[in-house]
Amino acid sequence: MPFWGARVNRGATLAAAMGDWYTIGILVGLGVAIGVAATGTLRRPLPALAVAAAITVAIGFAFGQWDEAAGGLAGALCGSLGSVPVVAGTLRRGGTRGGTAAILALAALVGAALAFVPVLGYLEALAVPALGARLRRRSPDKHAGLRTLARD
Repeated sequence: MPFWGARVNRGATLAAAMGDWYTIGILVGLGVAIGVAATGTLRRPLPALAVAAAITVAIGFAFGQWDEAAGGLAGALCGSLGSVPVVAGTLRRGGTRGGTAAILALAALVGAALAFVPVLGYLEALAVPALGARLRRRSPDKHAGLRTLARD
C-alpha cells in the first residue's frame, strides 16, 4: 500500500489511474497543436479558430465527454490566437506562405506529441499565448525604411 493511503488497482490503465485531468490535458495540448497548424495554414485568426475548435471539440466528444471537449476548445483558442503574431511577423518579413505553414505544421506535430506527457498539454496552452504576446510587444509599429538614412 502506498504511503499516501490510496489503493492502486494493478489492472487499471495509466489514464484511468490518473483521472480526468490527464485526458483533459491531452485534449488541451492537441487543441493548441491543431490551432497552431490551422493558423499556419489558413493565415487568418478567426477561420483558423473555427476550424481548430470544430476539430478538437469533435475529438473531445469522440474520445471523452464534455469536459474533454471543453479542454480541446480552450486549447484551440490558445493555440490559434497565440500563434497569430508568429504567422503575421513571418509573412511581413518576407517568409513564404508554404514555408510558414510547413514550419508551424512541424511545430504542431511536436506539440501534439508532447500533449501526451502529463501536464505538458496545460503548459502548452500557457506558453503559446505568452510567446505570441512577447512577439507582439517586440515587433516595431512601423518599418522605418530609408527614413533612418535621411537623418543628418
